Amino acid sequence: MDIFRYMEEFDYEELHFVQDKNSGLKAIIAIHDTTLGPALGGTRMWTYVSEEAAIIDALRLAKGMTYKNAASGLNLGGGKAVIIGDPKSDKSEEKFRAYGRFIQGLNGRYITAEDVGTTVEDMDIIYQETEFVTGVSPAFGSSGNPSPATAYGIYKGMKAAVSEYFGNDSLEGKVVAVQGAGNVAYHLCRFLFEEGAKLIVTDINKEAVKRVQEEFGATAVDPADIYAVECDVFSPCALGAILNDETIPQLKAKVIAGSANNQLKENRHGDLLHELGIIYAPDYVINAGGVINVADELYGYNKERAYKKIEQIYNNIKKIFEISKREQIPSYLAADRMAEERINKVSRSRKSFLTNEKHILKKRLK
Repeated sequence: MDIFRYMEEFDYEELHFVQDKNSGLKAIIAIHDTTLGPALGGTRMWTYVSEEAAIIDALRLAKGMTYKNAASGLNLGGGKAVIIGDPKSDKSEEKFRAYGRFIQGLNGRYITAEDVGTTVEDMDIIYQETEFVTGVSPAFGSSGNPSPATAYGIYKGMKAAVSEYFGNDSLEGKVVAVQGAGNVAYHLCRFLFEEGAKLIVTDINKEAVKRVQEEFGATAVDPADIYAVECDVFSPCALGAILNDETIPQLKAKVIAGSANNQLKENRHGDLLHELGIIYAPDYVINAGGVINVADELYGYNKERAYKKIEQIYNNIKKIFEISKREQIPSYLAADRMAEERINKVSRSRKSFLTNEKHILKKRLK
């Protein structure tokens, strides 16, 4: 892998390789873009097949956070980190404290949070070494479990997507097929149930499915059958790459709106959804409730303020559909345009300011 060529092609700012011999820490921190502010993104812990795979994952995820934070209206850039290791057996206090010290050394250019393979408890350990961490325990002034906040954003974004197809945003009586019954999906089902939606749910975890059935009256189906069920909304809340050549022809939903990351296996699948007239709410915009929530911790967490910001996901999804119609492009491209436009405007403004400052300085020196 030609790292510098890759970084130049996709305009990354920094890539840090971190190791601590005593604790066994091996980590990679990628900072994609800090035009809008410090890079915020979680720390993932995973058993990568190779160091190159870990590098690629960190870089890819960091760029995704740039777009997510920009589209969400946050004054934050995009970054991500990965720790190489098994989250079930390789964790230790000394490892996370060493990692926290490295984050502190970046002096605020990167702010971390929990991600796949890491927990609130891990963030608490990191917090002992650095202030540049979010998602710690409520005892430290944090927001705690991000799942309800993520689910609330999905709920609001789904209403915006439903409005685009049906002409109003009511979910009462709508049939919503939820793929997944984990933490985010559970809270989403609660919001949908409270508005009167009819739920179809699936998950490989039978106990999680049973819980949703008992509490929200959901109908359970086999995981392989969820794509073809008769429904108004399909809500992917589990794996990525589930919108592909095999699944899209099965869909009977008019709207797709869910929490899963990287739902499109390839960009062309977003093109196909557009051609079929299926309303697709881009994942990194609709699932931003969690990052919006933890970002509020940077100002001293206030739940009411944070949830007001999360409600803006409704307007963000509406704006994406406006761009899509105006420019006649698929919604996933419209989301990218919205994020890039915000970054470019701030970048131009900053350059203009610096140019003006230099001009004033030259006049003074004369």
